[in-house]
Amino acid sequence: MNHYETVFILNPVLSEDQIKETVKKYEDILVSKGAKMISKENWGLKKLAYAIQHKKSGFYHLFEYTVAGESLNDLEIEFRRDERIMRYLTVALDKHAIAWAEKRRNRNKKTA
Repeated sequence: MNHYETVFILNPVLSEDQIKETVKKYEDILVSKGAKMISKENWGLKKLAYAIQHKKSGFYHLFEYTVAGESLNDLEIEFRRDERIMRYLTVALDKHAIAWAEKRRNRNKKTA
């Protein structure tokens, strides 16, 4: 099992229910592939550095999880097919990134 983070940007015209439904869909895909969800973060509506699909903002979400590497193909295929997803990025975390992610989670818990 490898440790990963995926950040994805949702179209800003989506309703709150559509956003929740989309996030749940991708969480379910990961869990069905045997992923163990470590953290989910909703970063909210953010301004983009440059326009994507003529949009200047988007809803950011982050998943941190462990899963076998082969399972990522199905997730990324779904991201490419879904018109609600504007961009996504999945990265494998090394031991230093895992430690940093844990500090970030703890810091976010204190401020929440």
